[in-house]
Amino acid sequence: MTATLPRPEDIQASFCAVIVDQWANDGVTHAFVAPGSRSTPLALALAEEPRIRVEIVHDERSAAFMALGAGLATGVPAITLCTSGTAATHFHAAIVEADLSGVPLIACTADRPPELQGICAPQTINQKDLYGDSVRKFIDPGVPEWNERGQWRNFARQAFDAATGFGRGPVHVNLPFREPLVGTPTDAIHAIEDSVAARDAVRPTKTDVAMLVEHISGLRGVVVAGHGCRGLKQVVELAERLNWPVLADSRSGLQHHDGVITHADAFLREPNTSKRLKPEVVLQLGEGPASKVLGQYLHDGAAKVIQISDRPENRDPFRDVAIALHGDLKKIVVALLREVQNLNPVDNEFREAWITSDRVAAGVITECLGSSLTEPAVANTVAESARAGQIIVASSSMPIRDLEWYSRIGKGVTVLSNRGANGIDGVLATAIGAAASTKKTVYVLIGDVAFLHDSSSLTALNKRDVNMRIVVTDNDGGAIFSFLSQKQTLKAERYEQLFGTPHGTDLIKMAKAHGLKSVGVNTRDALKRALAGRGVKVIVVKTNRDSNLEEHNRINSAVSQRLSSQ
Repeated sequence: MTATLPRPEDIQASFCAVIVDQWANDGVTHAFVAPGSRSTPLALALAEEPRIRVEIVHDERSAAFMALGAGLATGVPAITLCTSGTAATHFHAAIVEADLSGVPLIACTADRPPELQGICAPQTINQKDLYGDSVRKFIDPGVPEWNERGQWRNFARQAFDAATGFGRGPVHVNLPFREPLVGTPTDAIHAIEDSVAARDAVRPTKTDVAMLVEHISGLRGVVVAGHGCRGLKQVVELAERLNWPVLADSRSGLQHHDGVITHADAFLREPNTSKRLKPEVVLQLGEGPASKVLGQYLHDGAAKVIQISDRPENRDPFRDVAIALHGDLKKIVVALLREVQNLNPVDNEFREAWITSDRVAAGVITECLGSSLTEPAVANTVAESARAGQIIVASSSMPIRDLEWYSRIGKGVTVLSNRGANGIDGVLATAIGAAASTKKTVYVLIGDVAFLHDSSSLTALNKRDVNMRIVVTDNDGGAIFSFLSQKQTLKAERYEQLFGTPHGTDLIKMAKAHGLKSVGVNTRDALKRALAGRGVKVIVVKTNRDSNLEEHNRINSAVSQRLSSQ
Protein backbone atom coordinates (compact mmCIF):
# COMPACT_ATOMS: atom_id res chain seq x y z
CA MET A 1 0.00 0.00 0.00
CA THR A 2 1.47 3.35 -1.06
CA ALA A 3 1.70 6.03 1.66
CA THR A 4 -0.20 9.20 0.89
CA LEU A 5 2.08 12.19 0.40
CA PRO A 6 1.24 15.46 2.16
CA ARG A 7 -0.26 18.19 0.01
CA PRO A 8 2.34 20.38 -1.78
CA GLU A 9 1.46 23.39 0.37
CA ASP A 10 1.85 21.24 3.51
CA ILE A 11 5.26 20.04 2.30
CA GLN A 12 6.37 23.68 1.88
CA ALA A 13 5.02 24.52 5.33
CA SER A 14 6.82 21.51 6.83
CA PHE A 15 10.09 22.43 5.15
CA CYS A 16 9.91 25.96 6.53
CA ALA A 17 8.96 24.73 10.01
CA VAL A 18 11.98 22.39 10.04
CA ILE A 19 14.57 24.96 8.96
CA VAL A 20 13.18 27.56 11.36
CA ASP A 21 13.23 25.00 14.19
CA GLN A 22 16.86 24.22 13.36
CA TRP A 23 17.87 27.88 13.24
CA ALA A 24 16.20 28.41 16.62
CA ASN A 25 18.08 25.37 17.96
CA ASP A 26 21.30 26.97 16.72
CA GLY A 27 20.55 30.19 18.64
CA VAL A 28 18.79 32.51 16.19
CA THR A 29 16.42 34.75 18.15
CA HIS A 30 15.34 37.51 15.76
CA ALA A 31 13.85 37.81 12.29
CA PHE A 32 13.13 41.01 10.36
CA VAL A 33 10.41 40.37 7.81
CA ALA A 34 9.32 42.65 4.99
CA PRO A 35 5.70 41.95 3.97
CA GLY A 36 5.09 40.01 0.76
CA SER A 37 3.06 37.17 -0.69
CA ARG A 38 5.59 34.69 -2.11
CA SER A 39 7.44 34.57 1.22
CA THR A 40 4.30 33.44 3.08
CA PRO A 41 5.45 29.86 3.97
CA LEU A 42 8.61 31.02 5.73
CA ALA A 43 6.95 34.11 7.25
CA LEU A 44 4.30 31.89 8.86
CA ALA A 45 6.93 29.45 10.17
CA LEU A 46 8.91 32.31 11.74
CA ALA A 47 5.79 33.80 13.31
CA GLU A 48 4.83 30.41 14.80
CA GLU A 49 8.28 29.79 16.36
CA PRO A 50 8.15 31.09 19.98
CA ARG A 51 11.95 31.27 20.30
CA ILE A 52 12.25 33.77 17.46
CA ARG A 53 10.97 37.32 17.77
CA VAL A 54 9.59 38.62 14.48
CA GLU A 55 9.83 42.32 13.65
CA ILE A 56 7.73 43.42 10.67
CA VAL A 57 9.48 46.09 8.60
CA HIS A 58 7.75 48.03 5.87
CA ASP A 59 10.62 48.04 3.38
CA GLU A 60 13.28 45.50 2.52
CA ARG A 61 16.31 47.78 2.79
CA SER A 62 15.45 48.68 6.35
CA ALA A 63 14.70 45.04 7.22
CA ALA A 64 18.13 43.94 6.01
CA PHE A 65 19.96 46.69 7.90
CA MET A 66 18.00 45.86 11.07
CA ALA A 67 19.15 42.25 10.75
CA LEU A 68 22.67 43.59 10.22
CA GLY A 69 22.38 45.65 13.41
CA ALA A 70 21.19 42.62 15.37
CA GLY A 71 24.13 40.53 14.15
CA LEU A 72 26.56 43.38 14.80
CA ALA A 73 25.31 43.81 18.38
CA THR A 74 24.96 40.14 19.37
CA GLY A 75 27.31 38.15 17.13
CA VAL A 76 24.38 35.86 16.29
CA PRO A 77 22.89 35.94 12.80
CA ALA A 78 19.41 37.35 12.45
CA ILE A 79 17.11 36.35 9.62
CA THR A 80 15.81 38.86 7.14
CA LEU A 81 13.07 37.80 4.73
CA CYS A 82 11.49 39.33 1.64
CA THR A 83 9.32 38.35 -1.28
CA SER A 84 10.57 37.76 -4.83
CA GLY A 85 11.59 40.21 -7.52
CA THR A 86 13.01 43.68 -6.96
CA ALA A 87 12.33 43.30 -3.23
CA ALA A 88 15.41 41.08 -3.06
CA THR A 89 17.61 43.73 -4.66
CA HIS A 90 16.99 46.05 -1.71
CA PHE A 91 18.90 43.66 0.57
CA HIS A 92 22.11 44.27 -1.35
CA ALA A 93 23.54 47.29 0.49
CA ALA A 94 23.19 45.62 3.89
CA ILE A 95 24.69 42.41 2.55
CA VAL A 96 27.72 44.30 1.20
CA GLU A 97 28.22 45.92 4.61
CA ALA A 98 27.79 42.58 6.40
CA ASP A 99 30.38 41.07 4.05
CA LEU A 100 33.01 43.76 4.59
CA SER A 101 32.37 44.01 8.35
CA GLY A 102 32.15 40.26 8.92
CA VAL A 103 28.65 40.38 10.41
CA PRO A 104 26.67 37.10 10.48
CA LEU A 105 23.38 37.39 8.60
CA ILE A 106 20.92 34.96 6.99
CA ALA A 107 19.17 36.70 4.08
CA CYS A 108 16.16 34.74 2.84
CA THR A 109 14.59 35.69 -0.47
CA ALA A 110 11.41 34.01 -1.68
CA ASP A 111 11.39 33.15 -5.37
CA ARG A 112 9.09 31.98 -8.14
CA PRO A 113 9.34 28.27 -9.05
CA PRO A 114 11.28 27.12 -12.14
CA GLU A 115 8.22 27.03 -14.44
CA LEU A 116 7.76 30.79 -13.95
CA GLN A 117 11.37 31.70 -14.68
CA GLY A 118 12.41 33.17 -18.03
CA ILE A 119 8.89 33.88 -19.31
CA CYS A 120 8.41 37.41 -17.93
CA ALA A 121 6.16 36.24 -15.11
CA PRO A 122 5.24 39.09 -12.74
CA GLN A 123 7.60 39.88 -9.86
CA THR A 124 10.18 37.43 -11.20
CA ILE A 125 13.86 38.16 -11.72
CA ASN A 126 16.98 35.99 -11.82
CA GLN A 127 17.87 35.63 -8.14
CA LYS A 128 20.62 33.04 -8.59
CA ASP A 129 23.84 34.39 -7.04
CA LEU A 130 22.11 37.77 -6.83
CA TYR A 131 24.68 39.16 -4.37
CA GLY A 132 27.76 37.74 -6.08
CA ASP A 133 30.79 37.11 -3.90
CA SER A 134 29.45 39.34 -1.10
CA VAL A 135 27.89 36.27 0.52
CA ARG A 136 29.72 33.40 2.19
CA LYS A 137 27.35 30.91 0.61
CA PHE A 138 24.45 30.86 -1.85
CA ILE A 139 21.93 28.09 -1.17
CA ASP A 140 18.89 27.26 -3.29
CA PRO A 141 17.30 23.88 -2.46
CA GLY A 142 14.58 24.25 -5.07
CA VAL A 143 10.88 23.81 -4.39
CA PRO A 144 10.63 21.57 -1.29
CA GLU A 145 10.07 17.87 -2.05
CA TRP A 146 8.91 15.32 0.52
CA ASN A 147 11.49 12.71 -0.50
CA GLU A 148 14.28 15.22 0.32
CA ARG A 149 13.09 15.95 3.86
CA GLY A 150 16.12 14.12 5.30
CA GLN A 151 18.30 17.01 4.09
CA TRP A 152 16.22 19.87 5.40
CA ARG A 153 18.02 20.29 8.71
CA ASN A 154 21.35 19.87 6.98
CA PHE A 155 20.37 22.69 4.65
CA ALA A 156 19.56 24.97 7.60
CA ARG A 157 22.79 24.07 9.40
CA GLN A 158 24.86 24.79 6.29
CA ALA A 159 23.44 28.31 6.17
CA PHE A 160 24.04 28.93 9.88
CA ASP A 161 27.57 27.52 9.83
CA ALA A 162 28.53 29.57 6.78
CA ALA A 163 27.29 32.73 8.51
CA THR A 164 29.02 32.08 11.84
CA GLY A 165 32.20 30.14 11.07
CA PHE A 166 35.66 31.61 10.57
CA GLY A 167 35.19 34.37 8.04
CA ARG A 168 31.66 34.96 9.31
CA GLY A 169 29.32 37.05 7.19
CA PRO A 170 26.09 37.03 5.19
CA VAL A 171 24.49 33.96 3.59
CA HIS A 172 21.90 34.09 0.82
CA VAL A 173 19.10 31.51 1.08
CA ASN A 174 16.88 31.57 -2.02
CA LEU A 175 13.56 29.76 -1.58
CA PRO A 176 11.25 29.04 -4.53
CA PHE A 177 7.66 28.35 -3.48
CA ARG A 178 4.60 27.26 -5.48
CA GLU A 179 1.04 28.34 -4.91
CA PRO A 180 -0.98 27.70 -2.82
CA LEU A 181 1.32 29.32 -0.27
CA VAL A 182 -0.57 28.62 2.96
CA GLY A 183 -0.19 25.09 4.29
CA THR A 184 -0.02 23.14 7.54
CA PRO A 185 3.21 21.54 8.80
CA THR A 186 3.05 17.79 9.41
CA ASP A 187 3.26 16.50 12.97
CA ALA A 188 6.51 14.73 12.15
CA ILE A 189 8.74 17.78 11.62
CA HIS A 190 10.72 17.35 14.86
CA ALA A 191 11.52 13.76 13.88
CA ILE A 192 13.13 14.92 10.64
CA GLU A 193 16.82 14.72 11.49
CA ASP A 194 20.20 14.38 9.82
CA SER A 195 23.78 15.34 10.63
CA VAL A 196 26.47 17.73 9.49
CA ALA A 197 30.09 18.06 10.56
CA ALA A 198 30.89 20.85 13.00
CA ARG A 199 33.20 23.64 11.87
CA ASP A 200 36.35 24.11 13.90
CA ALA A 201 37.61 27.58 14.70
CA VAL A 202 41.01 28.61 13.35
CA ARG A 203 43.60 28.71 16.12
CA PRO A 204 47.11 30.17 16.34
CA THR A 205 50.07 27.80 16.15
CA LYS A 206 53.24 27.92 18.23
CA THR A 207 55.12 28.79 15.06
CA ASP A 208 52.85 31.80 14.46
CA VAL A 209 53.40 33.13 17.97
CA ALA A 210 57.16 32.53 17.89
CA MET A 211 57.34 34.44 14.61
CA LEU A 212 55.48 37.40 16.15
CA VAL A 213 57.78 37.48 19.18
CA GLU A 214 60.82 37.56 16.90
CA HIS A 215 59.49 40.58 15.01
CA ILE A 216 58.62 42.70 18.06
CA SER A 217 61.48 41.91 20.45
CA GLY A 218 63.47 44.92 21.62
CA LEU A 219 61.66 47.42 19.39
CA ARG A 220 59.59 50.48 20.16
CA GLY A 221 56.09 49.85 18.98
CA VAL A 222 52.45 50.76 19.32
CA VAL A 223 49.39 48.55 19.62
CA VAL A 224 46.49 49.86 17.54
CA ALA A 225 43.26 48.35 18.89
CA GLY A 226 40.13 48.57 16.78
CA HIS A 227 36.83 46.83 16.23
CA GLY A 228 37.33 43.13 16.83
CA CYS A 229 39.19 43.50 20.14
CA ARG A 230 35.89 43.26 22.02
CA GLY A 231 37.28 44.82 25.18
CA LEU A 232 40.02 42.20 25.68
CA LYS A 233 42.00 43.32 28.72
CA GLN A 234 44.87 41.10 27.55
CA VAL A 235 45.51 43.66 24.79
CA VAL A 236 46.33 46.28 27.42
CA GLU A 237 48.34 43.75 29.46
CA LEU A 238 50.39 42.84 26.37
CA ALA A 239 51.17 46.48 25.63
CA GLU A 240 52.13 47.17 29.25
CA ARG A 241 54.47 44.17 29.25
CA LEU A 242 56.18 45.50 26.11
CA ASN A 243 56.12 49.13 27.36
CA TRP A 244 54.14 50.08 24.26
CA PRO A 245 51.17 52.49 24.17
CA VAL A 246 47.71 51.26 23.16
CA LEU A 247 45.97 53.45 20.58
CA ALA A 248 42.35 52.41 21.09
CA ASP A 249 39.56 53.60 18.86
CA SER A 250 36.00 54.04 20.08
CA ARG A 251 34.88 50.58 18.89
CA SER A 252 37.65 48.63 20.63
CA GLY A 253 36.02 48.49 24.07
CA LEU A 254 39.37 49.47 25.62
CA GLN A 255 39.27 53.24 26.00
CA HIS A 256 38.38 53.12 29.70
CA HIS A 257 41.75 51.64 30.70
CA ASP A 258 44.33 53.97 32.28
CA GLY A 259 47.05 55.11 29.92
CA VAL A 260 45.19 54.17 26.74
CA ILE A 261 45.63 56.72 23.94
CA THR A 262 42.37 58.20 22.62
CA HIS A 263 43.29 61.56 21.03
CA ALA A 264 46.12 60.65 18.66
CA ASP A 265 44.44 62.37 15.69
CA ALA A 266 44.75 65.73 17.48
CA PHE A 267 48.29 65.60 18.84
CA LEU A 268 49.94 63.88 15.87
CA ARG A 269 49.20 66.97 13.79
CA GLU A 270 51.99 68.76 15.73
CA PRO A 271 55.20 68.04 13.72
CA ASN A 272 57.72 67.79 16.58
CA THR A 273 55.41 65.58 18.62
CA SER A 274 54.70 63.22 15.75
CA LYS A 275 58.42 62.95 14.97
CA ARG A 276 59.31 62.21 18.59
CA LEU A 277 56.67 59.46 18.91
CA LYS A 278 57.60 57.53 15.76
CA PRO A 279 57.31 53.74 16.34
CA GLU A 280 59.42 50.99 14.83
CA VAL A 281 56.57 48.45 14.88
CA VAL A 282 52.81 48.82 14.50
CA LEU A 283 50.75 45.92 15.87
CA GLN A 284 47.27 46.34 14.39
CA LEU A 285 44.59 44.32 16.19
CA GLY A 286 41.24 44.16 14.42
CA GLU A 287 40.06 46.95 12.15
CA GLY A 288 41.90 50.23 11.69
CA PRO A 289 40.82 53.67 12.97
CA ALA A 290 38.73 56.17 11.02
CA SER A 291 41.37 58.90 11.36
CA LYS A 292 43.21 59.59 8.11
CA VAL A 293 45.91 61.49 10.03
CA LEU A 294 46.61 58.50 12.27
CA GLY A 295 46.44 56.04 9.39
CA GLN A 296 48.92 57.93 7.25
CA TYR A 297 51.22 58.44 10.25
CA LEU A 298 51.37 54.73 11.09
CA HIS A 299 51.63 53.59 7.48
CA ASP A 300 54.25 55.93 6.05
CA GLY A 301 56.75 53.13 5.50
CA ALA A 302 58.89 53.88 8.55
CA ALA A 303 57.45 51.14 10.77
CA LYS A 304 56.95 47.40 10.30
CA VAL A 305 53.21 46.74 10.24
CA ILE A 306 51.89 43.51 11.75
CA GLN A 307 48.19 42.79 11.45
CA ILE A 308 46.22 40.31 13.57
CA SER A 309 42.60 39.75 12.63
CA ASP A 310 39.82 37.29 13.33
CA ARG A 311 38.79 37.57 9.71
CA PRO A 312 40.36 35.70 6.76
CA GLU A 313 40.80 38.57 4.33
CA ASN A 314 43.76 40.96 4.25
CA ARG A 315 42.90 44.52 5.31
CA ASP A 316 45.78 46.38 3.73
CA PRO A 317 44.58 49.66 2.14
CA PHE A 318 48.04 51.21 2.54
CA ARG A 319 49.72 48.14 0.97
CA ASP A 320 52.37 47.94 3.67
CA VAL A 321 51.37 45.04 5.94
CA ALA A 322 54.53 42.99 6.44
CA ILE A 323 52.92 40.18 8.43
CA ALA A 324 49.23 39.23 8.51
CA LEU A 325 47.96 36.58 10.90
CA HIS A 326 44.33 35.46 10.77
CA GLY A 327 42.61 33.42 13.45
CA ASP A 328 41.04 33.67 16.87
CA LEU A 329 42.22 37.13 17.93
CA LYS A 330 41.82 36.48 21.65
CA LYS A 331 43.75 33.22 21.52
CA ILE A 332 46.56 34.85 19.54
CA VAL A 333 46.85 37.78 21.96
CA VAL A 334 46.75 35.50 25.03
CA ALA A 335 49.41 33.22 23.53
CA LEU A 336 51.57 36.22 22.60
CA LEU A 337 51.21 37.67 26.10
CA ARG A 338 52.40 34.39 27.57
CA GLU A 339 55.44 34.26 25.30
CA VAL A 340 56.65 37.82 25.94
CA GLN A 341 56.83 37.40 29.72
CA ASN A 342 60.53 36.60 29.49
CA LEU A 343 61.38 39.43 27.10
CA ASN A 344 63.22 42.53 28.26
CA PRO A 345 60.82 45.40 27.51
CA VAL A 346 62.02 48.60 25.90
CA ASP A 347 62.49 51.61 28.18
CA ASN A 348 59.30 53.22 29.47
CA GLU A 349 60.16 56.68 28.10
CA PHE A 350 58.55 55.99 24.73
CA ARG A 351 55.19 54.87 26.18
CA GLU A 352 55.13 57.71 28.69
CA ALA A 353 55.74 60.26 25.93
CA TRP A 354 52.61 59.00 24.15
CA ILE A 355 50.57 59.08 27.36
CA THR A 356 51.73 62.60 28.21
CA SER A 357 50.83 63.90 24.74
CA ASP A 358 47.42 62.30 25.00
CA ARG A 359 46.75 63.88 28.39
CA VAL A 360 47.73 67.31 27.08
CA ALA A 361 45.42 66.88 24.10
CA ALA A 362 42.56 65.68 26.31
CA GLY A 363 42.90 68.75 28.53
CA VAL A 364 42.93 71.17 25.62
CA ILE A 365 39.93 69.46 24.00
CA THR A 366 37.96 69.76 27.25
CA GLU A 367 38.82 73.46 27.44
CA CYS A 368 37.85 74.07 23.81
CA LEU A 369 34.54 72.23 23.98
CA GLY A 370 33.35 74.24 26.97
CA SER A 371 29.58 74.51 27.28
CA SER A 372 28.71 75.29 23.65
CA LEU A 373 27.01 72.62 21.56
CA THR A 374 29.26 72.20 18.53
CA GLU A 375 29.34 68.94 16.58
CA PRO A 376 32.45 67.70 18.45
CA ALA A 377 30.67 68.59 21.70
CA VAL A 378 27.61 66.59 20.65
CA ALA A 379 29.71 63.45 20.21
CA ASN A 380 31.53 64.14 23.46
CA THR A 381 28.25 64.62 25.36
CA VAL A 382 26.73 61.41 24.02
CA ALA A 383 29.88 59.50 24.99
CA GLU A 384 29.80 60.99 28.50
CA SER A 385 26.11 60.16 28.91
CA ALA A 386 26.36 56.50 27.90
CA ARG A 387 26.64 54.00 30.74
CA ALA A 388 27.84 50.41 31.04
CA GLY A 389 25.52 48.05 29.20
CA GLN A 390 24.41 50.69 26.72
CA ILE A 391 25.21 51.04 23.01
CA ILE A 392 26.23 53.95 20.80
CA VAL A 393 25.61 53.56 17.07
CA ALA A 394 27.61 56.16 15.14
CA SER A 395 27.05 56.97 11.50
CA SER A 396 29.98 56.93 9.12
CA SER A 397 31.07 60.37 7.91
CA MET A 398 31.59 62.90 10.72
CA PRO A 399 29.84 61.27 13.75
CA ILE A 400 32.21 58.28 14.02
CA ARG A 401 35.18 60.60 13.55
CA ASP A 402 34.03 63.10 16.17
CA LEU A 403 33.48 60.20 18.56
CA GLU A 404 36.97 58.86 17.85
CA TRP A 405 38.74 62.23 17.98
CA TYR A 406 37.09 64.10 20.84
CA SER A 407 35.60 61.52 23.18
CA ARG A 408 36.51 58.72 25.53
CA ILE A 409 34.19 55.72 25.79
CA GLY A 410 33.40 54.46 29.29
CA LYS A 411 33.70 50.91 30.59
CA GLY A 412 31.02 48.55 29.33
CA VAL A 413 29.75 50.90 26.60
CA THR A 414 29.60 49.32 23.14
CA VAL A 415 30.19 51.44 20.04
CA LEU A 416 28.91 50.12 16.71
CA SER A 417 29.31 51.57 13.24
CA ASN A 418 29.00 50.32 9.67
CA ARG A 419 32.66 50.76 8.74
CA GLY A 420 32.95 47.88 6.28
CA ALA A 421 31.85 49.87 3.26
CA ASN A 422 31.77 53.18 5.22
CA GLY A 423 28.35 54.06 3.81
CA ILE A 424 25.78 56.26 5.50
CA ASP A 425 22.80 54.15 4.42
CA GLY A 426 20.84 52.09 6.93
CA VAL A 427 22.20 53.75 10.09
CA LEU A 428 18.82 54.10 11.80
CA ALA A 429 17.84 50.57 10.80
CA THR A 430 21.14 49.20 12.12
CA ALA A 431 20.49 50.92 15.45
CA ILE A 432 16.92 49.62 15.60
CA GLY A 433 18.18 46.09 14.99
CA ALA A 434 20.74 46.49 17.78
CA ALA A 435 18.11 47.85 20.17
CA ALA A 436 15.51 45.20 19.32
CA SER A 437 17.92 42.28 19.64
CA THR A 438 19.60 43.34 22.90
CA LYS A 439 16.89 45.33 24.72
CA LYS A 440 19.64 47.79 25.66
CA THR A 441 19.46 51.57 25.52
CA VAL A 442 20.86 52.71 22.18
CA TYR A 443 22.16 56.19 21.41
CA VAL A 444 22.30 57.01 17.71
CA LEU A 445 24.79 59.67 16.61
CA ILE A 446 23.87 60.66 13.07
CA GLY A 447 24.02 63.53 10.61
CA ASP A 448 21.03 65.02 8.84
CA VAL A 449 21.79 63.52 5.41
CA ALA A 450 22.16 60.01 6.84
CA PHE A 451 18.97 60.56 8.85
CA LEU A 452 17.06 61.52 5.71
CA HIS A 453 18.66 58.67 3.75
CA ASP A 454 17.18 56.16 6.20
CA SER A 455 13.94 57.96 7.05
CA SER A 456 11.86 54.97 5.96
CA SER A 457 13.14 53.18 9.05
CA LEU A 458 11.14 55.65 11.16
CA THR A 459 7.94 53.98 9.95
CA ALA A 460 6.16 52.35 12.91
CA LEU A 461 9.23 52.95 15.10
CA ASN A 462 6.96 54.35 17.80
CA LYS A 463 5.32 50.92 18.04
CA ARG A 464 8.55 48.97 18.55
CA ASP A 465 9.65 47.85 22.00
CA VAL A 466 12.99 49.70 21.93
CA ASN A 467 14.71 52.40 23.96
CA MET A 468 16.53 54.81 21.62
CA ARG A 469 17.85 58.35 21.58
CA ILE A 470 18.46 59.53 18.02
CA VAL A 471 20.76 62.56 18.09
CA VAL A 472 20.86 64.36 14.74
CA THR A 473 23.38 67.09 13.95
CA ASP A 474 21.50 69.13 11.37
CA ASN A 475 23.78 71.38 9.32
CA ASP A 476 21.48 71.27 6.27
CA GLY A 477 23.76 69.21 4.06
CA GLY A 478 26.97 67.23 3.76
CA ALA A 479 29.41 68.62 6.32
CA ILE A 480 32.22 66.14 5.76
CA PHE A 481 32.90 67.51 2.27
CA SER A 482 33.95 70.79 3.90
CA PHE A 483 37.09 68.97 5.09
CA LEU A 484 38.08 67.95 1.55
CA SER A 485 39.89 69.88 -1.14
CA GLN A 486 36.66 70.46 -3.07
CA LYS A 487 35.69 73.11 -0.52
CA GLN A 488 38.82 75.16 -1.22
CA THR A 489 39.14 74.58 -4.98
CA LEU A 490 35.57 74.93 -6.29
CA LYS A 491 33.50 78.06 -6.60
CA ALA A 492 31.01 78.38 -3.76
CA GLU A 493 27.95 77.92 -6.00
CA ARG A 494 29.29 74.75 -7.64
CA TYR A 495 30.50 73.33 -4.32
CA GLU A 496 27.11 73.91 -2.70
CA GLN A 497 25.33 72.30 -5.67
CA LEU A 498 27.38 69.09 -5.74
CA PHE A 499 28.61 68.66 -2.17
CA GLY A 500 26.88 71.02 0.24
CA THR A 501 23.51 69.64 -0.96
CA PRO A 502 21.18 71.57 1.37
CA HIS A 503 17.84 69.80 1.88
CA GLY A 504 15.76 72.34 3.82
CA THR A 505 13.81 69.64 5.66
CA ASP A 506 12.36 70.27 9.11
CA LEU A 507 13.61 67.12 10.85
CA ILE A 508 11.60 67.72 14.01
CA LYS A 509 8.36 67.87 12.03
CA MET A 510 9.41 64.77 10.10
CA ALA A 511 9.93 62.82 13.32
CA LYS A 512 6.63 64.03 14.74
CA ALA A 513 4.86 62.96 11.55
CA HIS A 514 5.95 59.42 12.46
CA GLY A 515 4.48 59.81 15.93
CA LEU A 516 7.87 60.16 17.60
CA LYS A 517 8.85 62.47 20.43
CA SER A 518 11.13 65.12 18.98
CA VAL A 519 12.94 68.10 20.42
CA GLY A 520 15.54 70.65 19.39
CA VAL A 521 18.37 71.53 21.80
CA ASN A 522 21.12 74.17 21.69
CA THR A 523 23.16 73.64 24.88
CA ARG A 524 25.11 70.72 26.30
CA ASP A 525 22.97 70.68 29.44
CA ALA A 526 19.80 70.56 27.35
CA LEU A 527 21.23 67.66 25.35
CA LYS A 528 22.09 65.77 28.54
CA ARG A 529 18.53 66.21 29.81
CA ALA A 530 17.04 65.13 26.50
CA LEU A 531 19.14 61.95 26.51
CA ALA A 532 17.42 60.75 29.70
CA GLY A 533 14.21 58.75 29.86
CA ARG A 534 12.72 55.76 28.07
CA GLY A 535 11.20 55.02 24.68
CA VAL A 536 12.21 56.61 21.40
CA LYS A 537 13.14 60.27 21.05
CA VAL A 538 14.63 62.27 18.18
CA ILE A 539 16.93 65.08 19.35
CA VAL A 540 17.94 67.65 16.73
CA VAL A 541 20.96 69.92 17.15
CA LYS A 542 21.18 72.73 14.61
CA THR A 543 24.74 73.46 13.47
CA ASN A 544 26.50 75.28 10.64
CA ARG A 545 28.83 73.57 8.16
CA ASP A 546 31.32 76.42 7.89
CA SER A 547 31.39 76.94 11.66
CA ASN A 548 31.86 73.21 12.13
CA LEU A 549 34.99 73.24 9.95
CA GLU A 550 36.32 76.22 11.88
CA GLU A 551 35.64 74.49 15.21
CA HIS A 552 37.60 71.39 14.22
CA ASN A 553 40.50 73.52 13.02
CA ARG A 554 40.38 75.59 16.22
CA ILE A 555 40.59 72.51 18.46
CA ASN A 556 43.41 70.93 16.49
CA SER A 557 45.37 74.19 16.39
CA ALA A 558 44.96 74.68 20.14
CA VAL A 559 46.31 71.17 20.79
CA SER A 560 49.31 71.77 18.53
CA GLN A 561 50.08 75.14 20.12
CA ARG A 562 49.96 73.69 23.63
CA LEU A 563 52.29 70.82 22.70
CA SER A 564 54.73 73.01 20.79
CA SER A 565 55.03 75.38 23.74
CA GLN A 566 56.05 72.65 26.18
